[in-house]
Amino acid sequence: MITRICPIDGSSLAEAKRILETGGTVAFPTETVYGLGADARSDEAVRGIYAVKGRPSDNPLIVHVHQDYDLNELVFDDRPYAKLLRDAFLPGPLTLVYKSRAAVSSAVSCGLDTLAVRVPQHAGAQRFLRYVGLPVAAPSANRSKHVSPVTAQHVYGDLAGRIPLILDGGACSGGIESTVCDVTGSSPVILREGLVTREQIAAVAGSCGVYKAKEGEQVRSPGMKYKHYAPQCKTVLFPAEELAGAVSYFAEREQAGSRIMALCEHAAASAFPAGKALDLGTCGKEFAANLYERLHEAEERCDELVAVEPRERGGVMAGVLNRLRKACGAEK
Repeated sequence: MITRICPIDGSSLAEAKRILETGGTVAFPTETVYGLGADARSDEAVRGIYAVKGRPSDNPLIVHVHQDYDLNELVFDDRPYAKLLRDAFLPGPLTLVYKSRAAVSSAVSCGLDTLAVRVPQHAGAQRFLRYVGLPVAAPSANRSKHVSPVTAQHVYGDLAGRIPLILDGGACSGGIESTVCDVTGSSPVILREGLVTREQIAAVAGSCGVYKAKEGEQVRSPGMKYKHYAPQCKTVLFPAEELAGAVSYFAEREQAGSRIMALCEHAAASAFPAGKALDLGTCGKEFAANLYERLHEAEERCDELVAVEPRERGGVMAGVLNRLRKACGAEK
């Protein structure tokens, strides 16, 4: 199969619609990461997503729709606070989990009675979703457990020869996946942390919990299970307070001949040899925007990566640290 990267225009959108309507998959941009989309209503098409990615079949997907799509076609929306959250944050990097009307393939939610729905903010994603006019199931457009893609070239590097079309909408601005929030209960509960924070949700809805999965429990959201976001190089992660230990480890491994780099916040970069630090930035927003790009860069430049957690905590950093720890194998 030949994989084409195309700008988002009338020709590529018509091709994308034809591919989806015949059970195929198309990669498209969002403000967070690139998604791998298929017709959410089709069992065969949804199974195709899992096959292309090599994704475990018990890891749910998110359905993407444009901002004027009638949610009542897909879900039961009976929580007043859910509307408040939509009004405050959508379109945007927030996925809401509702009770499902079973209007899409059961493979999307792995047989659960809930459905995760997202309305992306990215103009190219909105144009794509309006043009195809159907609910699009989409995880990140990469091989399962690999670093998420934030450019069309990242998608091509992972999925060339596996999918026919990548819609190129430029580099993603957000950098980490959407927050996933369950709105089936009396108050919202975050299932996966991301760019919309617990504090922001609580300010709108009055309260917000954070779910902790139990051992052996079927997960209700992507990102709650398995190692994710991992670069194809050895990784070692140090807490922020152990910067000196990270520097010592780096020096030992470099002296032993390892092709090694460091991944850290801007304030720590000068602790490593010049040109050997991949700088995440100075604040949570920059860390989120830069994380996956730096992990992809690490794959190109080193065989071993020493990562140091940023010192900042709270807000969007909860999502950044979740991704960083999973990428480096500290969380499975």
